[in-house]
Amino acid sequence: MDGSSLEYDSDTCTALQREEWEVLESIHPDCLSGDPLKGLIRLEVPVDLPDSTEVLVTNDRSIETGSSSTSQSPCPPRTLSLTTLPPILLDVCLPSTYPYTPPQIRAVHATYSWLSLNGPDLRELLAGKWEEGQGVLYIWVESIRSGEFLDDLGMRTTTKGRPIVRISHPTPALLYPSLEGYNSSTQAARFSQNSYECEVCMTSIKGARCVMLSCSHVFCRSCLEDFWGLCIREGDVGRVGCPDPECVKEHREATEEEVRRVVTEEEILRWKWLRMKRALEKDPTLVHCPMALCQTPVSRPQNVEDGSPWERLRTCPECGYSFCAYCKRTWHGPVANCPISATKAILQEYMALAEGSSQRKMMEARYGRSTLQRLVTEYEEERAFHEWLERCTGTPCPGCNLRVEKHSGCNHMTCIKCGQHYCYRCGERLDRWHPYKHFSTPGLRCFSKLFDFESIDNEWQPVEGFDVI
Repeated sequence: MDGSSLEYDSDTCTALQREEWEVLESIHPDCLSGDPLKGLIRLEVPVDLPDSTEVLVTNDRSIETGSSSTSQSPCPPRTLSLTTLPPILLDVCLPSTYPYTPPQIRAVHATYSWLSLNGPDLRELLAGKWEEGQGVLYIWVESIRSGEFLDDLGMRTTTKGRPIVRISHPTPALLYPSLEGYNSSTQAARFSQNSYECEVCMTSIKGARCVMLSCSHVFCRSCLEDFWGLCIREGDVGRVGCPDPECVKEHREATEEEVRRVVTEEEILRWKWLRMKRALEKDPTLVHCPMALCQTPVSRPQNVEDGSPWERLRTCPECGYSFCAYCKRTWHGPVANCPISATKAILQEYMALAEGSSQRKMMEARYGRSTLQRLVTEYEEERAFHEWLERCTGTPCPGCNLRVEKHSGCNHMTCIKCGQHYCYRCGERLDRWHPYKHFSTPGLRCFSKLFDFESIDNEWQPVEGFDVI
């Protein structure tokens, strides 16, 4: 071959190398470093896996201790659900005559050393993909990025229709957090770079200004701040969750980590207090400590049989006061009956006496007329309040006994406290999925009584001479 042909071949090779490099830079700019014209490049290619691919890390190493060789039982394998694996680094030497001569892979390294050096060699696998006169760098990148090399190395199998990647590592316990951490950081970076449509305001917003909940629904941070902040301020803690209609039907609530990413610290404290209050209110055995400066909620002691006299005992975890859950007085033991309140006994005796009687004047002189009159006023107010409840409110919630005042409208009620669906007229529990069957089934007592209509006397009066018109 003469000098002109050698010069022509060199220019052709340089042009082909530059063209291949430009194509790679336009498709995978984050995977390339180095200068092909200088003959040394580095490929750093992460491995993308199909969604929810199971990665099984095992340890099959044998450990020799002392003079005797013993085989240690392998650590129990652990399965991870990953979408990406740490990148593989290839240090490649490109000869001046590439692609007519094969490139040389000088080093292969997997980040966090997750790829075992035992068994089939990745270097030989990639080298076998080269064909004379054809660029092979793009083929290498795609083979690693798509995970095709895992199939070629026998590391990926299919079980019950689901792909499983098996990784052999000498210390799986050290590899687990590395794989999980890289997977999480990669997902967060990709989420921040992409744009998503908020399901509330229907605006396309960058992921850096959005929040993806654990149910995979995406909302912009501004919408969640407004919605969750309003729910927390109004005390509707059960609605602090995913606003998607399907998740609302399932009553899916947000986790503490999700709420912390959206609302302020003051709202976090109120949200946690509301959740604790809701949980305590659902406990029918809950009693508040009778000490005026304490008032801590106290639940029934554990390991106490129903009907046992010991179920009345309560011990406040804050102030240590032991009292009876029935009479709220100092614990009087499991045998003694609860004594009637002294104040209540005095009040009943005073009200039973005739106005102006000598016995009544004697009690007023002993306990004070103003004190007894105040107790009588409080008693009358309490009795009037209970009479109003019975008269102006419907049947209480069958789940938590909460009463609701309703003037008109639908008789299908959803308790804001416990979420129970019930009928306002009769108090019957309703099926949360089919609540209106109670009002649409002939024969039931509330049939066709979903709404209560009040008749208005003289609602319409004919105008004199209207018929003439």
